[in-house]
Amino acid sequence: MDWGWGEGDDYPRTRECRCLSVSRNGGKSKRTVHLFDLVNPVRIAVMHRTNMAATRLRIFISSVQKEFEILRRDLKAFLLGDATLRRFVAEVFLFEELPASDQSADQVYLSEVQRCDIYLGIFGYEYGNEDAQGVSATEHEYACATAHKKTRLIYVWGTDDARRAPKMKKLIRRASGELVRRRVDDSSALTSEVYASLVDFLDRRHALRVPPFDTAACDGAALADLSTKRVEWFIETARRERSFPLKSSTAPEALLKHLNLLADARPTNAALLLFGSAPQRFHRTAETKCISCHGSEYRRPFASQQIYSGDLFEQADQARDFVLGKINRAVGTRATSITAPATYELPADAVAEAIVNAIAHRDYNSNASVEVRLFSDRLEVWNPGIMPGTLTLEDLRHDHPSVPNNPLIAESLYLAGYIEKAGSGTQKMIELCGEAGLPAPEFEERQGSFVLTIWRDWLTGETLAQLQINERQMLALTFLKANRRISNPEYQKLASTTKKTATRDLGDLRKKGVVEQRGERGPGVHYVLASKRDKKGTMGT
Repeated sequence: MDWGWGEGDDYPRTRECRCLSVSRNGGKSKRTVHLFDLVNPVRIAVMHRTNMAATRLRIFISSVQKEFEILRRDLKAFLLGDATLRRFVAEVFLFEELPASDQSADQVYLSEVQRCDIYLGIFGYEYGNEDAQGVSATEHEYACATAHKKTRLIYVWGTDDARRAPKMKKLIRRASGELVRRRVDDSSALTSEVYASLVDFLDRRHALRVPPFDTAACDGAALADLSTKRVEWFIETARRERSFPLKSSTAPEALLKHLNLLADARPTNAALLLFGSAPQRFHRTAETKCISCHGSEYRRPFASQQIYSGDLFEQADQARDFVLGKINRAVGTRATSITAPATYELPADAVAEAIVNAIAHRDYNSNASVEVRLFSDRLEVWNPGIMPGTLTLEDLRHDHPSVPNNPLIAESLYLAGYIEKAGSGTQKMIELCGEAGLPAPEFEERQGSFVLTIWRDWLTGETLAQLQINERQMLALTFLKANRRISNPEYQKLASTTKKTATRDLGDLRKKGVVEQRGERGPGVHYVLASKRDKKGTMGT
């Protein structure tokens, strides 16, 4: 089987079906099927059906290397880490990852194009370095893939054609006469589009016995099960938040086509969860449970409990409000606004980010639900499912690629402003907690779930009294909450004491689990607030 991706017209504005043609050649049937783009350009999938056996796929990612250096790596991580695609993708080729060899560079990358099953081209603003004939590596790769009749997926990055290099414009025009293209202008859109394209490719090869949850048609659902009001709200919100191209009057069916949320003209599971009037009719456990506990242990009776159903946007809003309504809040003055500003004990944006991440990335095939557990010392958000194989828990604390479990759900949440830049959510939460003087969030895998913990200020007056904290140490803790770290010289100056006393006091705080030491010796040694008490039951059960 071989697919080409292209369009007959240069960025057509219509979304009408082009044609369906069947031809026969030497007894072999060749069928051309035209599908649709998600945004303005019509995306047409050209499939040449043959008796090609199912194999593990090699994918060659082609682009100007320097222009998309990070994006290329992130896309590779997604392709190898996604729960569905990683079963079918054996290798993703990036030229920059090849070890040095005796072969010339052009021989190496062109031989890899010949070996690949799918050529994935990202055509941006730059054309790239040219050889003696004035041709860039990207164009050579595209020509090689065309000559060897490779499946080609072409994505045009950005909408400002005035910025595009003349030769890149020419290459895009060349591709437009042969292939289907798709304009994207952020990594979330690219991930979603590549995911939908490859799932469709595998499905048409009959390689997917069970399609991914978000792309599969929702059993028993019809367009009448969608909420027109939610569709209208989404379009208006996405236009405001992300300059979404569709008009407010767009019909629900057209919106779903645009977002890749139709399967055989029926709403997918993702469509029902995002825009359904009663999603739990079809997916009973697609809900969010919110529980407030009396202490630091997960133990009945609970202080309060709510189960939120409805669409995913409703669940995210209601779960956030549940938490914010139960934690401490300080109200400021109306000096700069008619509304008095409120500062929450936990950063409101970090709470929202934790909940939305769980809703977006959970395993919807699981019988478990998202659980939001509020304790006296922490907030836990439980997300059914495990981390993708290409990421570690430590990776979440640093720059890392986005590997969403449900790319089509994540894309709609992004368009509505519920998710920010792909792969940045965990770092944003760490930053927000640091700014609030709180310990960094913790990430764990427990009992088949991903668990995110945001720590409250557990150093209450009662706790400090139990730990017998002296006045000098109290001054240090106040300083730590504001500055996030303290050194021995800073402690001496703050408490007007000697080095010996400062060393003894800091050692005592460390022994009691109130602070943690960073560094072994020398001027770099300092102390930070511990993230939790070393007490049985603190993590819940």
